[in-house]
Amino acid sequence: MDNRQSVGTSLISERPAARRSRRVLRRVLVVALAGGAAAGAALALLPGEPQPRRAARPPAAGPQAGPRAQARDQALTAVTYGVPAALPGLTALIGRQEQRVREQPEDARAWAVLGAAYTERGRRAGDAADYPQAERALRASLQVRGTPGTEALDGLTALALARRDFPAAKRYGEQALKAAPKRWSAYPPLIDAYTGLGDYAKARAALDKLLALRTGAEARPAVRARAAAVYRDRGWREDAVAQLTDAAAAARTPAERAAWLAGVGQLAWERGDLPEALRHFEGALRLDPDQRAAAAGRARTLAAQGRTAEALAAYQAAVARQPRPEDLLELGELYESLGQRQPAEESYARLREAVARSVAGGVDEELLTGRFEADHGDPWEAVDRLEKEWRRQPGTEVADALGWALHRTGADQEALAYATAATDKTKGGGVRSAAYAFHLGMIEAAVDRTGPARRHLEEALRINPYFSPLLAPAAREALRELGGVPDEPPPSE
Repeated sequence: MDNRQSVGTSLISERPAARRSRRVLRRVLVVALAGGAAAGAALALLPGEPQPRRAARPPAAGPQAGPRAQARDQALTAVTYGVPAALPGLTALIGRQEQRVREQPEDARAWAVLGAAYTERGRRAGDAADYPQAERALRASLQVRGTPGTEALDGLTALALARRDFPAAKRYGEQALKAAPKRWSAYPPLIDAYTGLGDYAKARAALDKLLALRTGAEARPAVRARAAAVYRDRGWREDAVAQLTDAAAAARTPAERAAWLAGVGQLAWERGDLPEALRHFEGALRLDPDQRAAAAGRARTLAAQGRTAEALAAYQAAVARQPRPEDLLELGELYESLGQRQPAEESYARLREAVARSVAGGVDEELLTGRFEADHGDPWEAVDRLEKEWRRQPGTEVADALGWALHRTGADQEALAYATAATDKTKGGGVRSAAYAFHLGMIEAAVDRTGPARRHLEEALRINPYFSPLLAPAAREALRELGGVPDEPPPSE
């Protein structure tokens, strides 16, 4: 009796443990099945399997196989740390990761790397069609893992930045930072998100924390480049140039070095130093012919130097494959400045097509569309778009564009508030922009603030006498009407 009672008591005490065990097992199975279903859904959306081929002999040791594998491995390192990578290496990495997730669909890191590679290739190539693939891969990584992993969060932050979705980038970036606060690579994309939202205090605080971290040699060029971006936004141009120059010197791959050289070229362009800008843009293109920012920068600089035929050829080459909307806008405005209305309209039509493709890939093109409509389309539509954009992500670029669009509709008093905010160094980023100063000066002239208008128009031409083939001449004409006599830009070398 006592024995039976003791056995019964033992069985009763074991049952809750057994039930808990079964519940845990069921939860594990549900998570695994859910992850497997998510991975399977993402797998179904990957590009089709290649057609069967006859088995090839293994490549001989040496350059025949080495460069491709080396480029792929460099791309893997680049997307892991969030630095520029070469397009061929990214394509090779995507191919390898697609094969890996087919073979191991529950490998969360493999999905995250695949998503990051898609994002970087889309950004580098100017092809937003890669972004939905990137999102599916990154979502699969999250669902397979069951809890947010830093690789997937980093990838989602980068994807949101590529799509100009700064609120989402902030959300994902802060989650990634909270998960691993000592990881230096979590800070640069978060700095970009804060900047896009106009929160320059947080951007500077994040940079201070990044600079205080101990980073290895592979991280230092990227850290310097991020510091350069913040310094540029604060108006510290010389410091920005020094940081980017050091980043280019310490870069570990040609693609990375080309990106930083293109940045130095852009800073030279912004201050109107055409020979220096051209030297860096061309240096970047020699290292990486796929460096699209450098290609557009070279075309822009040639146009400013009066080398019109070369500039048009350079622009046409830059937009020949997958054109970026901003490059098509520049090309159209160059044609317009030359009195060639038909080619300008053709470029603007291509711009609309490019914007539609970009939006289909999830990119927020409201800022660029608002700028285009303000000057070349419907200014009231521009105001409507940019007011919504301002409410969602109120950065300095949006403030400037909205102020100018309001001016184009005749709402000059309201426009003045936004244009002033865009150039207020005590509240905004402090960037020295010829276009911003021009916009503010023209709005001030419209409300009869003659002295400030003259001062800001002169500042625009002093910052960069060549800042726009359409607007720089307009600034000189406005100064003549205000009674000032603007200096003509010096001849370019």
